[in-house]
Amino acid sequence: MRIISYNVNGIRAAIKKGFWEWLATDPADIICLQETKARPEDVDLTPLHQMGFSDYWFSAEKKGYSGVAVFTKIKPDRVEYGNGHGPSDDEGRVIQLDFGTIRLINAYFPSGSAGDERQAFKYVWLEECSGWLKKLQKKYPQLILCGDYNIAHTELDIHDPKGNKNSSGFQPAEREWMTNFFKSGWIDTFRVFHPEPHRYSWWSQRFPSVRLQNKGWRIDYINISQPLEKKLADADILSSVKHSDHCPVYLQLKK
Repeated sequence: MRIISYNVNGIRAAIKKGFWEWLATDPADIICLQETKARPEDVDLTPLHQMGFSDYWFSAEKKGYSGVAVFTKIKPDRVEYGNGHGPSDDEGRVIQLDFGTIRLINAYFPSGSAGDERQAFKYVWLEECSGWLKKLQKKYPQLILCGDYNIAHTELDIHDPKGNKNSSGFQPAEREWMTNFFKSGWIDTFRVFHPEPHRYSWWSQRFPSVRLQNKGWRIDYINISQPLEKKLADADILSSVKHSDHCPVYLQLKK
């Protein structure tokens, strides 16, 4: 099972930049997208279906905002839309798919960069998420949680930790949430294979040169519950793929 998580910052914009052509290179069996900013009827999905993918979308009520989708060549046994948290579901932030004994969760965590109100929403969302995930861990031991978390966990995951110590996405309380998350039985799959610094998945669009200079943040993850650890085969960040201000992150599991 090969999985990619990718915040495309608008699926229609990504398609104009060669997203379909990249997907035709067979980068993974399951593609989890965040920030689709569209509904399926807004997109010509013929190329996707011709490549053998089925598609499942959970879009925000507000048009052109947020939204998640999963494109998969492996047929899911069950699809669940949302996580039961009303404000989150209104913004189309979570979709869940079952593949045998594995539950895959594709999540677009809120950003707090727009101001105090959204940062407060983010903290409420994280608290709700913690309780929800703990319940899921009891029901589904084999879990994969992927998506744009909008949090850089450690100083290794951000190019300028001192300059961003008060920035949304690197505030102490957010980083502590991530620490507690990993302590609760989740594995940072990328770091299992890549302990090295300067590996990022997002670069600000405000300054186009920052991606060339690799001044980024690692805020996109594919994490697994401990019972899946023995199936880990590979994980990486595909920084050369450029349809968005993010790049895809990758996970491969053994059978």
